[in-house]
Amino acid sequence: MTTVDVYLERIGAERPDVLDLDALARLQHAHLVAVPFENLDVFHRVPVSVDQDVVLAKIVGGRGGWCFENNGAFAWLLEQLGFRVMRIGAAVLIDGPNTVIDHHTIEVQLETAYLVDVGFGDSFSRPLDLNRAGPQNGGKAPFEFIASPQGTTLAEHEDGVPVAKFRFKRVAHDLADFAGASQRLSDDPEAHWRRWPFATRLLGDGADRVTLLADRLKLRRGDVTEETEIAEADWNDALWEWFRMRPPG
Repeated sequence: MTTVDVYLERIGAERPDVLDLDALARLQHAHLVAVPFENLDVFHRVPVSVDQDVVLAKIVGGRGGWCFENNGAFAWLLEQLGFRVMRIGAAVLIDGPNTVIDHHTIEVQLETAYLVDVGFGDSFSRPLDLNRAGPQNGGKAPFEFIASPQGTTLAEHEDGVPVAKFRFKRVAHDLADFAGASQRLSDDPEAHWRRWPFATRLLGDGADRVTLLADRLKLRRGDVTEETEIAEADWNDALWEWFRMRPPG
């Protein structure tokens, strides 16, 4: 089997016959269900890489990762399948104003350009039309692109109000270009990546999601979210039960 075949098997997806929006949406959703967004290597001080082969080995081998790994691997898969892909650098705005590139996202060119992302945690789960004005269905909520001289901002509608998530310019990058950002975030002792472990992924169809935090498990099914306390001694068992992963080391 080729690496592409193994990757598709990992996410439970078939090789698409036609490279259209439906195929792209199926692949994005399949990845979000199968591959967790997680920080276990960074939390446990295991070096992370933006080398393409290393990233692929980690994701195909059963782990998840953060944006540089999940989107780094997924962009490669899309390219190998024949999609026209551009890797984009973005500045995350969740904690306030920011102009430093610290996120890797993906543009895919079909009949128009779409933003695709499998490395931003609890975010949009279907391709978003980059040339469309106004809110559009992102799966869990409406999302919207807001243009400015500084770039394009992705905003999620929360209680009807657009809240900025990250800002980007549509400029092509190589995966290796994110090495500095990856190292900087890995080394920052105050960043949440280093302070507590987490893992999250979609559950089946729709926007249902499981999230394992340092001390609790969150299950969102429809409009209902249930939280269960997780003792430190039970954390590894919960990680295996919901994500089929063990901590590194």
